[in-house]
Order: sequence, then structure tokens, then C-alpha cells
Amino acid sequence: MLDRNLIRQNPDLVRVGSKRKGVDAPVDEFLSIDTSWRTATHEWESTQAEMNRVSKSIGALMGQGKKGEAEEAKARAAELKAKVGTQEERAKQLEAQLREIELRFPNLPHESVPDGMRPEENVTVREWGDRPTFAEPPRQHFDIALEHRLIDFERAAKISGSGFAVYTGLGAKLHRALIQFMLDHQVQVNGYDEVYPPSLVLSSSLVGTGNLPKFEEDLYSTKDDLYLIPTAEVPVTNLYRDEIFDGTDLPIKHCAFTPCFRREAGAAGKDTRGILRTHQFEKVELVKYVLPEESYNELELLVVDAESVLQALGLHYRVVLLCAGDMGEKGCKCYDLEVYAPGEDRYLEVSSCTNFEAYQARRANIRFRRGPGEKPEFVHVLNGSGLAVPRLLVALLETFRLSDSGDIVIPEPLRPYMGIGLLTRPK
Repeated sequence: MLDRNLIRQNPDLVRVGSKRKGVDAPVDEFLSIDTSWRTATHEWESTQAEMNRVSKSIGALMGQGKKGEAEEAKARAAELKAKVGTQEERAKQLEAQLREIELRFPNLPHESVPDGMRPEENVTVREWGDRPTFAEPPRQHFDIALEHRLIDFERAAKISGSGFAVYTGLGAKLHRALIQFMLDHQVQVNGYDEVYPPSLVLSSSLVGTGNLPKFEEDLYSTKDDLYLIPTAEVPVTNLYRDEIFDGTDLPIKHCAFTPCFRREAGAAGKDTRGILRTHQFEKVELVKYVLPEESYNELELLVVDAESVLQALGLHYRVVLLCAGDMGEKGCKCYDLEVYAPGEDRYLEVSSCTNFEAYQARRANIRFRRGPGEKPEFVHVLNGSGLAVPRLLVALLETFRLSDSGDIVIPEPLRPYMGIGLLTRPK
């Protein structure tokens, strides 16, 4: 959510920033309702003040023996009380309309974000490692998974329908090893505090992160105002909703493993084989709450923390700065980490590291004080995956499968969790 004063005082700036994201922001609608709301609020407060003045005068008039004037004052106070009720209701209705409108505004892209509307207009910032080469064409992950009995797609479809996977045997163990390694790495190496939040959240939590009302069609919901989380970003960000930090406690850094649930409503027909796009998947998420003046430096550090997992595993990847129209409505600046999957012969997004500035904090009312008695300010919130498990697993299987034997080399950091260094092909 944007600062209301920014929309009031710089409407053209908001229009231009929104257009960069391909969004026609409701600036004129906001300004019209905002003017009506402020007028109604002023009238309500003025009538309230007059009612209080008249009510206070009644006792004084009675004390002076001016009963007639006192009765007139009582009648006037009753009239004003009724008027206050009507005006208050009108002001609250306009405030609700204003709130609904401002939730439709996108965040504004940072000046360093390139223009563009399509993925092809994103900018590759850097690459790490060499793209792997093979003596013969590399196999795709779903063939490797079936060959090694790591994933059972047929039984997953039987119990849950399309878009799900059952990890089996060493596949389940490798899946778990990746999660455990990433959590330990972010806590022990990068200094994050681990939390394990609920996978069901109230709609107010999704409003706080900007997933509602805009993206409801992508969410799974229950009948009692609970939603399955699309990412740990939602519960972790809302841990501190309606709270005020001591500024000396910032930055606060959390990592969290959770399952994630998405309908993928806008992705019909894409990546239907294997685990590239599923309705349930697992992810380690990184969330940071930082001082506003430090948020862009903290974004660069967040990217490095996410990259460090790929480097430890020895996987080739690139860092991509998203153009304004491709980074979604919530972010100010976003880097994607894309790992190379040889069998797919393409780069797969495994993390989006985003600075939201105060957009989410304003929606969730997360603030801090720079010192005792100082006015609270909104924190800046950042998050990024550290990393998404399925696509990471895809890259690992396709990169480290040995062409001659079909065995899969386990990266060194995972061996303590797996207890083996090689996945041999079953007989």
C-alpha cells in the first residue's frame, strides 16, 4: 500500500510509476473519494466539537437558573448528537471505500529498475559457474526420477489429481536433505533465525502481504476465512503485524521452511510433466525487516545469501534484474536467481529476492521507533526464497547424473544428510 500523501501530492508520479508496471492505477478515483472523505471527516469532527460545547453549557445554564435556555441547549445537543451519528457513518463508509481503492495500487518501481514489460527485457546481472557439458544429450528430470524410483507421479495423480508428486525412497530422503541443508546453511552461515509458522492463515494476513484481494484465484481457501499459504512470506511477514520495533533491533532476519500451495490458475498447460510446476511444493523462505535507509543494501545481501546455496551445491546459475513490468505489483526492485537445468536446456527460477520498501509494512502496520518517544515509522520488508526445492532438485538431478552409468553424484554439502555420495541406478 502506498502512502496516501504520496498519491495526494504526487499523483503524476504514481501514474507514471504504475504505468511502468503496466497498471492503470485508480488515481482519479482515489483523489475523488479522498476529497469527499476528508470533507465528511471535517464536518463530523466540527459537529462533534459543537455538540460537546453545547452539552457542557447545559450545566452552567442550569446553575445560573436559566432553565429555558438550558432546555433549548438540551434539544440542540440531541439534534447535534443525531447529526454526529449520521456524519460519522458517512465518514466511515467513505474511509472503507478509500481503503478498498488504495489496496488496488501497485508498488512503484525503484529508479534503478529497467523499463520493460516482458521477461526478454530483464537484465542478466551476473552468472556463476560454468554451464555443464555432456558427452551425450542430458536426460530430463522426470525420466531420471522414474529411472531411480525417486518420484511416483502416477500414484500422486491417483490420490490428488494432476500437478502433484509423491517422493519415494531416496527421492524423499534427497528432498528432505535439501530442506535441512538450506535451513542449517541460512541459520549457521548467514545468521538467520529460524521459525516454523502455520500453513493456514487468515485473509487479513494475505491482505497484509498484498496477495489479497488481487490474487485470490491462485489461492486455496477453506470455508472459515483460512487460506493455505502460497509461500512462507505470508505468515512470517505477519508475525509482527500491528507491532512496533525498537529501531536498534533492526535488521531482523528470519528463515522458514513450509509447504506452499498454489492453484497456478494462470499457468494452464505449462510444464505439465514432472515437478517444474506443482500445486504443492516446499520452499525455504528468507524474510528481513530493515531500516528504510538500509533496505537496498540489504537487498543485495539477501541475494548473496540466496546465491550461497547454489554455490555450495556447485550449480550453474545467473542473477537477473527484473524489468518493471515483469516483477509483479508488490515489489520495488526484484532479482531472480535462475539455475540452469541441462535436461530442460533452460534456466529455472528458484528464488525471487524483492525489496517491497514500506508497501507491505503499511498494509500490515509494522513500524519501528528510532528512539524513545519518537514517532513510529514503517519498516522496509524484503524477502526471497532460499530456495524453492522442486526446481533445485530438477537442476541437481540433471546436472549430476553421470552419462555412462546413470548414477547421480550427491553434492558434498548434502552427503552428511544423505549418508551416501552416490545415487546408484536400481537393478
